Amino acid sequence: MQHAPHAKPNAKELAALTLGAIGIVYGDIGTSPLYALKEVFNHGHLPLTPENIYGILSMMFWTLTVIVSLKYVTLILRADNNGEGGLVAMLTLASTAVKDKPALRGKLLALGIFGTAIFFGDGVITPAISVLSAVEGMEVAAPQLERYVVPITLVVLTLLFMVQKHGTSGIGKFFGPITALWFIVVALLGLYHVLQNPAVLAAMNPLYALSFIADHPMLAFIALGAVILCATGAEALYADMGHFGKLPIRLAWFSLVMPALVLNYFGQGAMLLAHPENVANPFFEMAPHWALYPLVGLATCATVIASQALITAAFSVTKQVIQLGYLPRLRILHTSEKETGQIYIPFVNWALYGCIVLAVIFFGSSGKLAAAYGITVTIDMMITTVMTFFVIRFAWKMSWMVCVLATAFFFAIDLMFFSANVIKVIDGGWFPLLIGIVMFSLMMTWKDGRELLSSSLRSDAIDLRPFLEAVFCSPPLRVDGTAVFLNADAGTTPNALLHNLKHNKVLHKQNLFVTVRSHEVPWIPLKNRIEVEDLGNDCWQVILHYGFKNEPDVPRALKLLKEHSVFLDDMETSYFLSRDIVIPTMGGGMAPWREKLFASMHRNASGAAAFLNLPTNRVVELGSKVEI
Repeated sequence: MQHAPHAKPNAKELAALTLGAIGIVYGDIGTSPLYALKEVFNHGHLPLTPENIYGILSMMFWTLTVIVSLKYVTLILRADNNGEGGLVAMLTLASTAVKDKPALRGKLLALGIFGTAIFFGDGVITPAISVLSAVEGMEVAAPQLERYVVPITLVVLTLLFMVQKHGTSGIGKFFGPITALWFIVVALLGLYHVLQNPAVLAAMNPLYALSFIADHPMLAFIALGAVILCATGAEALYADMGHFGKLPIRLAWFSLVMPALVLNYFGQGAMLLAHPENVANPFFEMAPHWALYPLVGLATCATVIASQALITAAFSVTKQVIQLGYLPRLRILHTSEKETGQIYIPFVNWALYGCIVLAVIFFGSSGKLAAAYGITVTIDMMITTVMTFFVIRFAWKMSWMVCVLATAFFFAIDLMFFSANVIKVIDGGWFPLLIGIVMFSLMMTWKDGRELLSSSLRSDAIDLRPFLEAVFCSPPLRVDGTAVFLNADAGTTPNALLHNLKHNKVLHKQNLFVTVRSHEVPWIPLKNRIEVEDLGNDCWQVILHYGFKNEPDVPRALKLLKEHSVFLDDMETSYFLSRDIVIPTMGGGMAPWREKLFASMHRNASGAAAFLNLPTNRVVELGSKVEI
């Protein structure tokens, strides 16, 4: 599928895209008022005094302003990779910009992949804390319901993951309106209490934050670990740029999302000034008693939508990482006939679900989960800032001074928030970090293992052109039809061809030697998809080029061969693949445990036939053993 960056939408399209962005992009950050301010004061470190409330509100306002409005909405959204955003797009943009510096490029790739791995840790904590904090509203309405919070949360999450295989095309159209209603309700709740004490708006003055930091430096530092919770989900702005475009995301933020969040946080602050006893759950305490159950219901819907957006992102990121060669092929199902981007990956779905259930049961409350939250978010924010420096310096060719000034300021703030969250590692931050480190180990093991496998195969490989010349000196029997030999390395003789000649002693009338290459760009258009070299005797070397967001479809791509006077009959075309069995050996290129892990991953990877969209009834797989 060819992809082009968003053209300038008309007013109706802009409204629809903006509403969609509200539902998908801002679900995570939009549910932060459920727990962010509560976590600042809930642990007893910070006395609930008017000066502290004003100081914290000021810090939250300027966190939203500097990190979200300035860094992400203004700066990061400019760093698009062919219209696409997200850490994978930023990684490929940065690594491509420094491709003439191999050592630096290798370090950037490792850093970016670590950030992508850490995202999966965030993907576990976000649904757990969001849904838990919404259901906890029942405790405010009826304290005796406290024991049902975890079971109800698990039921909601179980239903959410069970419906993933059906896709969201049917209900996705409701995400925007429901989330927009959520923001309106959040704003109205805050507005009511702000009107009771308008003086609280003075906390927009940064002097309140600065004086709080100056008067209580250690308390302010500890508080930063909870203050950052108001900005969790900011990465989604950038990640979803390819779906909606920059303008709708910016319009949604400044017209509805930021005003609603600021009003709600300041409303919670105004209420706490009047009723400090409500600190246990200030969000739900803002609502009149009659509205509590409807508010819990709406909050649960909003958190489910936020979780859905994150699950969808996990599927998308996994697919991109697979195509970049950092994870083995997994079974990918398409949930929509119209939208190629709507996919479902069963393994990722149930692995995420299992980790989330563990998190909910182990931590048991949003307060305890909040200690686990923040560390992964701040790591990804720092990595994004570092990547941005290399993009604007080496891709945009800006001066060193401009690049340093543009990113050092944000990096210092990211580092400050990260440092404040490091002290929470023992309290729960280890959980998402552990998930991220496990994912990073798997990704790097797969990448290094593939390179060892390719090296082993190349060392034993026979050059294709001389081999064919030797074969046609005394040609075997030619049979009707076309044989497509999938080959990882262009120019070498596929094992499948050797086995076919050895065992069947025939050669098809047409033979295509096809290599599929994934590139570090999101999209490669159809006009640049295919590269053909005539090898003589009705044999052709074909290279197919895909971006990491393209959908690999070999039969469709091979139809482009008719422009080179090569015609294929679908019913007369067979696809030959080599299925390598990896044998770990002592003294190889990786530690023994990594070689065994790679061999296991390679053995359990889904077949190339499904990944490349080959017709199952036309595929022939021939196995061989390879030592690494």
